[in-house]
Amino acid sequence: LTPAQVADAGFAIDFPESVVQLFRGDLGLPPEGWPLALQQKVLRGKPALTERPGASIAAVDLTAERLCAEQALGVKLGEADFASHLMYPKVYADYVEHVKTYGDVSKLPTPAFFYGLPENEEISVDIDTGKTLVIRLQGRTELPDEGATKLFFELNGQARGTRVQHAGVAAVNERRKATDGDPLQVGAPMPGTVARLAVQLGQRVTKGETLLSLEAMKMETLVAAVQDGVVKAVLVHAGDSVRAGDLLIELQPG
Repeated sequence: LTPAQVADAGFAIDFPESVVQLFRGDLGLPPEGWPLALQQKVLRGKPALTERPGASIAAVDLTAERLCAEQALGVKLGEADFASHLMYPKVYADYVEHVKTYGDVSKLPTPAFFYGLPENEEISVDIDTGKTLVIRLQGRTELPDEGATKLFFELNGQARGTRVQHAGVAAVNERRKATDGDPLQVGAPMPGTVARLAVQLGQRVTKGETLLSLEAMKMETLVAAVQDGVVKAVLVHAGDSVRAGDLLIELQPG
């Protein structure tokens, strides 16, 4: 994107939800305000806040909300957990599911969690008092036809092996690409995961209406229609992984 395209009211951009919230005033109001034309483009005609965000937040029954959250998530919430849920309910729900699936990965060194281990690197993981796992990656074999990687490693000196399936690889490889410049073909503006669908087959939509949302690195982006039309095909489901340019939704005039 160029600065001119960002400023051009006629050039459609799917701004991340965090940018929309910023220009709406959810994080506060800058003393001199936002550039009006840019704010209107980002908000797509929706009103911006005119006062401190906290002044218009609805009251919450904290006791009832904690009970409801604990029942929905299936866990007891401490004070920090409850505060995280109140501020970032979807992100915290994802975190709880991650812990249920993989355990407390905070015990892993941060570089190992994000990037994995280089070959022959060794790390120590303290899982409890007096209990330490010594892990060394010995090698890996890529299995491109299967969309997986085979890993060979040592765990406390014992040779082990495991096969890791690449998440969403089959679905990603099969997707068509959206035709550039065709307003009836809605493509993914970035790689990510389909967080939710806002439309269904046969639904009439208007220019600027949200069709779906994508999530990547906890940043949500709303993908909107660039012209009026009727939903001809929905080619993804919530939870699908997509690459930039993948065709997500087809519209037809109507």
